[in-house]
Formats: sequence, C-alpha cells, structure tokens
Amino acid sequence: MGKVVIIGAGASGLMAAGFASMYGAEVLLFEKMPRVGRKLMITGKGRCNLANNCDIQTFMQNVPVNNKFLYSALNNFSPRDIIDFFESQGLKTKTERGNRVFPVSDKASDVVDTMRDFALFYGAKIIYKEVEGVIAENGEIKAVKAGGKRYDCDSVIIATGGKSYPRTGSTGDGYKFAEKLGHTIIKPEPSLIPLESPDNDCKLLQGLSLKNVNLRVSTKQGKTVYDDFGEMLFTHFGISGPLVLSASCNMRNYNLGYTAHIDFKPALSFEQLDSRVQRDLKENINKSISNSLNKLLPKKLIPVILKRWDIPVDKKCNSVTKEERRRLVGLLKDFTIEISNPRPISEAIITSGGVKVSEINPKTMESKIVKNLYFAGEVIDVDAYTGGYNLVIAWATGKLAGESAS
Repeated sequence: MGKVVIIGAGASGLMAAGFASMYGAEVLLFEKMPRVGRKLMITGKGRCNLANNCDIQTFMQNVPVNNKFLYSALNNFSPRDIIDFFESQGLKTKTERGNRVFPVSDKASDVVDTMRDFALFYGAKIIYKEVEGVIAENGEIKAVKAGGKRYDCDSVIIATGGKSYPRTGSTGDGYKFAEKLGHTIIKPEPSLIPLESPDNDCKLLQGLSLKNVNLRVSTKQGKTVYDDFGEMLFTHFGISGPLVLSASCNMRNYNLGYTAHIDFKPALSFEQLDSRVQRDLKENINKSISNSLNKLLPKKLIPVILKRWDIPVDKKCNSVTKEERRRLVGLLKDFTIEISNPRPISEAIITSGGVKVSEINPKTMESKIVKNLYFAGEVIDVDAYTGGYNLVIAWATGKLAGESAS
C-alpha cells in the first residue's frame, strides 16, 4: 500500500489520514503546531459548525467558486454521509437553524478529538514538525523534508489550509510547495470576512445587531452581487455578521466600488411600511418625531436615521408632510453603507484562491502535474458561504485524497 505523507493536521488532513490508514497505507501526518485541529477549535465561535444538513444540489448553490470541481468528492462523501460518519464515531450531532450541524455538546474540542482518534485508531502517526519542502524527481513524489530530515514516501497530500487565522498555523505554506512543484496559484484573497466602511454611522451604531433584515450589495454601476435575508451587525470599522460574511464571498474586486443596501423591514412592501409609519405618527400626533420611532426601530438606530432623514428632531409628528414621510420609508427600505475594503486576510474565516482546480483531477484529488501528489481542503481554489459548507469541502476532499493516495 505504500507510505503516505500528509502535511497539515486540520480538518482535511485528519480525514485524509484516517481514510488512508483505514485502507492500509502507512501514514505520517505532519503538523507544525503543538496540537492538531487548531482552526477547527475556533470555528462556529468555538462550537464547530461541522457540516450543513442539505442535499448536494443545495450545497452546490452555496459554493460560489468552482463548485463543479466538487461533484466527485461530494458524491463520494455527501453532507448526509459526513453527519453519519461523525455519529458512527460516537459524536452526537444536532441540526440548528439554516441546517447548520453542531456537536450536541457545543464543544469544538469534541470534533477535534473525534478526528484525531479516528486517524490514530487506524495507525496514522502524527509528527509535530514543520515540513520545509516536498521533493519530486522526474515528475513523481519521492519525499518530504521536515526538521532538517528527509522522509521518503510514495505519495504526499498537501492539506495545509489557506492564509486565514495564521495563529492557527494557516500561513500559506501549501501554496509555496505547490508552486515549487509547478502548480498555478490563484491569488489568495480573504473570504467570509467582515467589511470596512468609511461611513461614520457605523461607529455610532457599533454593537447594534440586526435580525430579519435584507442585505443587498451592489457595484457603482448598479449591478447586484449579493442579495439575502438574515442577521448582521455594525462594528467600529464597518459591518459584520452572517449576511456580511456571505456577501464578502461575492466581492472580488473592490475597485468596482461596493455599496451595502440594508432593508430594515423586508417583510413589508414600501406601501405597507408607509401605512405603518402613518399609523405611528397618528398615535404620537403631539409628540416630537425623535420620541416617536421607538416602536419601529432599535433605540441606537433612531439618531442616525433622524440625521439622514434631515428634518428637525423637535418637529412634531402632526407636521410631517407626506413627502417627508415617504422619504423616511425610503430610508428604512434602503439604508446605504459605502464599503471600502475587506478586513485583513488574517481575520478571514477562509481564504479564496489557491491551487488552480484545472490542474487537479477532481475524481481523485491528484495533481495532473506531479504523480502521487494530492491536495485537500482550503489550499484548493474552492470556497463556500458560511454555514458549515467549507468544512464539508474539507471533509469530502480529505476523504477522497486519502483513499486515492492509499
């Protein structure tokens, strides 16, 4: 069966190690951090959103970059299969809102322990050393170099992750190894990342969390690149939260000049909201406008809306004109925030970009350039929205690479 070296003991590396060992290969799993699964430990706010409980078709709709490349991997190990796999390993799971799957214990450490035990059970050896290079001769894998020592092997799986959260060990090593071996690297960019804005209103609204709002992102030319309903939040630097992270996956060129459009009341049409505002104004007929919006809006939002509405704060409700009222409704249905940049790549949940998919065989995860070289997980140029989809990619490509390499 031969000797398989896997570089990186994250989600895809651990899965590859377990399956390669299960199929009889001698597996050396190299990890440069003092513990395996460092990035898994912080996913899902420390709870680990380990999968999304959806069918393959739905899954594909949540992968904006190179989703067709994943067909074989997902047919081999679907989201449902992945959940069954964890249950079979003794990890009880639960499905929450948005089909997000978590361990019942709400502890990411239980997912890490399950994966480590799976790899070790079948005989994989974990070596806590940094790999310095991958050695190929005549277009075929021969060895890796780690800690100044050469380790001969029959195949190598690069499962080093991307460049996000470098403190967990994702520092882009895999890109260097792949490039040296002749692969093309699509420039790594931050994805699933909060967005910065020059708009001072974000600072004023810092900490305000919004539920059931609609977020649309458009370019200067008016082209919509993202449109969805859910949760978001304002921060001192701009905007964040699930909607914003998913929107960032579709924002590939910040020179296009992006604008975020927030609809605070997406369940109501313009006319329905206009009637609702009219009713509120009638109820508070002798009050000033600044004291009359608390039923309609969160307290923190009111001064910002009043400033943008540009009418005197002490204006009485009974003197608001129809034109002014409709202007307010327009503001609530389309509150705009200019976007300047994403946050630094070190804050991204995942990295977009990586090893070019046309240079990898999707049925095996083997390089088309170097024989017996395989790739798994985030080092490949595929990425998905938030909600457990990216971990499904890691598990599925990891399993396929592990099986193929063995």
